[in-house]
Amino acid sequence: MGPENADAKPSSMTERQEKWFASVLSSMERETGKTLDEWIAIARTCPETKPAKRKAWFKDVHGIGTNRASIILGKAFPEAAHWADPDNLRDTLWADAGSRAILDAVEAAVAELPGLVCAQRKAFTAFSKAFQFASVRPVKGGGARLGLAVPPDADPRLMPPKNEGWSERLTSVLVLSSAAEVDAGVKALLEAAWARS
Repeated sequence: MGPENADAKPSSMTERQEKWFASVLSSMERETGKTLDEWIAIARTCPETKPAKRKAWFKDVHGIGTNRASIILGKAFPEAAHWADPDNLRDTLWADAGSRAILDAVEAAVAELPGLVCAQRKAFTAFSKAFQFASVRPVKGGGARLGLAVPPDADPRLMPPKNEGWSERLTSVLVLSSAAEVDAGVKALLEAAWARS
């Protein structure tokens, strides 16, 4: 995704995310005074090599916020963009066999939901329709945490989230120790969360 392909985007976006992405790109020059290609050229002069440091540099030196900086840096350094190689990102994140089995079971539980958009993020796998309705992330030592867009009182196994790093729409968490725990009850919770998105 270099400047020659400025309209390219990750294929794992909801329609709403696609519109947001397009609006950020279309307003770049008007709101920053520079075109995307000009910002890409500037990004390539950044003395930092780590993504977080590059974003901080953009904010400190050029006043560019995190979202715009992420887009510019993703185009300037596509090999470092979180969507550049989602399969590698997924394999790295879900390296533990037990955790991966949980992910597979969650994916099977949501596979038939209409309008499903699955997106791999750095720390979790997200499931959306119009909005994110569930996310699952592995936990150290095996297992996974499943975030759901349902209230914690929807099931006695649910608890409120604690600094999960995914959408604030996910208002409950279910700790899963094995793929067998992704049962009919969990599938019903996933479907209820989907219906709310």
